[in-house]
Amino acid sequence: MSKDSDAKHTAYKILVVDDEPDIRLIVSEHLEYAGCHVITAEDGSRAIDAALEQLPDLIIMDIMMPYIDGFQTLEFLKRNEKTIDIPVILLSAKSQEEDIKKGKMGYADKYMTKPFDGDELISEVKETLERCSK
Repeated sequence: MSKDSDAKHTAYKILVVDDEPDIRLIVSEHLEYAGCHVITAEDGSRAIDAALEQLPDLIIMDIMMPYIDGFQTLEFLKRNEKTIDIPVILLSAKSQEEDIKKGKMGYADKYMTKPFDGDELISEVKETLERCSK
């Protein structure tokens, strides 16, 4: 899952945001195995800082986090001209229909629930990157 630039091969840069260290690690390992470069953040505030500084190709983010939750973080990112076009996959234990609708209305490109399948996650990442790069 790498993208081509003129003469070199560069990995996609993915920001993984979750307050649970085990989830960050598991998601990161799947992405790294697929050839991605991974950046992590443990809350919404740090995610905003990382997104503005690193400008990732895609963000995978939890909703329930301390300080600034995933919905608030997503709202900020989609209102900032530097980060507005970065696709976001929400990955959350919140599986109620109203949460999923709120995520999609809040400009998330995809909403996945925990627990998740690693192969499905990589497939969704690939699909989202391909769809958003057109």
